[in-house]
Amino acid sequence: MTAVLPGRLIDQFELGLDAPICLTWELTYACNLSCVHCLSSSGKRDPRELSTRQCKDVIDELERMQVFYVNIGGGEPTVRSDFWELVDYATEHHVGVKFSTNGVRIDKAVAERLAASAYVDVQISLDGATAEVNDAVRGPGSFAMAVRALENLSEAGFRDAKISVVMTRHNVGQLDEFKALADSYGATLRITRLRPSGRGADVWDELHPTAAQQRELYDWLVANGDGVLTGDSFFHLSAYGEALPGLNLCGAGRVVCLIDPVGDVYACPFAIHDSFLAGNILRDGGFRTVWRDSDLFEELRSPTTGGACAKCSFFDTCRGGCMAAKFFTGLPLDGPDPECVQGYGETALAAERTVPKSAVDHSRAIPLTVIARQPQRVCDENPWTTRGVR
Repeated sequence: MTAVLPGRLIDQFELGLDAPICLTWELTYACNLSCVHCLSSSGKRDPRELSTRQCKDVIDELERMQVFYVNIGGGEPTVRSDFWELVDYATEHHVGVKFSTNGVRIDKAVAERLAASAYVDVQISLDGATAEVNDAVRGPGSFAMAVRALENLSEAGFRDAKISVVMTRHNVGQLDEFKALADSYGATLRITRLRPSGRGADVWDELHPTAAQQRELYDWLVANGDGVLTGDSFFHLSAYGEALPGLNLCGAGRVVCLIDPVGDVYACPFAIHDSFLAGNILRDGGFRTVWRDSDLFEELRSPTTGGACAKCSFFDTCRGGCMAAKFFTGLPLDGPDPECVQGYGETALAAERTVPKSAVDHSRAIPLTVIARQPQRVCDENPWTTRGVR
């Protein structure tokens, strides 16, 4: 995890930067899996997704803005036929690439290609340290597919792949197993928080860690956090007393944002909703203009009072929690996080509230359930056929 930031630097981040530290870019909504908690409700390709030329124009702009790296996701980004062309173009133009994948296209040849690059990082998604736990969330065969990708990367000599885990109540108890799995492949464990966005909103009540598990997770991070990445997504746990290393601040529109497959720019990768839509790179003069001139981003970068949470003695450590988690559970943005470890979230959730839906849904029409029975099949249409990805 990153070192604790000095207060002065946090203050600077809160007011926003000239360019994002971490830009997440979802290249496509096409995906060969139908994970029950997918934050972007991926599955089918959006026919309006940016062309190869338009994607390269975005990369040119990121180079001019001196964006250090871009975190590419989806959907499953590797199913785009121009994926490797875009990766090469980005690295040739001084924009490093970190991409998240379920491993479907990481065969031995691809692994060797990745091992030869110094500017590409790979995150393999797993949500269980065993097939039983993982496949109930990500689909039958997905555990074996991810492990095969890790094996190929390790054998090719790729250094420091990431195993990316969304924490749920079914895998918190597997943290030691995840760490051992990462160590066995020379990889780094990266854990992130489950948000109630996209399809995650439908399963959040069933999947988000219990209060006891939140404490278990916090204690594990305090004891084992060195060398474990968190994506700065657990700052709400800092209200237990000791602030976790990293940026204990919501970075939405300040230091992070999302570009989606059609060029829409959202304040946060976990907040795909019209309320957090800052603009579109095709309609609004490019990414730089949206990042620097958006009314929404200007509002998010304004000093805040902290609302009701400002009265809490732990506000300076947890900063009120996650904006997306609050919004998609129908809680006010100036109120407590739904998983507030001091218990204020439980009270807020018990009150009458309206739960909004995400702006987009590219799910395929297949039944999705959690743990009780697995999805019937991984994929009911091939997302990279002519109709899927060009």
